[in-house]
Amino acid sequence: VQLAESGGGSVQAGGSLRLSCAASAFTVSSYPRGWFRQGPGKEREGVAINGRDGMRRYSDYEKGRFNISKDNAKNTLYLQMNSLKPEDTAMYYCAVGYALNLSPAYFGSWGQGNQVNVSS
Repeated sequence: VQLAESGGGSVQAGGSLRLSCAASAFTVSSYPRGWFRQGPGKEREGVAINGRDGMRRYSDYEKGRFNISKDNAKNTLYLQMNSLKPEDTAMYYCAVGYALNLSPAYFGSWGQGNQVNVSS
C-alpha cells in the first residue's frame, strides 16, 4: 500500500487545515486508518483513527477540534483540523493498521509525512 499525503502548510493560530491521504490499494478501506503526528523532539503519537466499521477514536488533546473522515470511493482519508494551536506544529502522517488504537505500534503502512506549522 502506498499512501500519499497532502494539505499541510503554515497557518496562524486559530486557523484551519485539511489533510488528505490517498491510498493506492483499493482494499485499504477494509482496514483501520489513522493520522499520527511527530513534533520536534517528540515521539510519534496518535491523533485520530477511523475504523473499518466507521467508529472513530481521537486523542484527548484534540477536544473536538479535529475531525477524521474517509471517502471509500476515492480511497482517501481526511483530517480536518480547526482552531489550530502552535503546539499542533508537527509532521503529520497517515497510516493503515489493524486496530482501532492510537498507538503507532498497531500501524504498519505509513505515508511520507506532511508538515504542519502553526504560528502564534
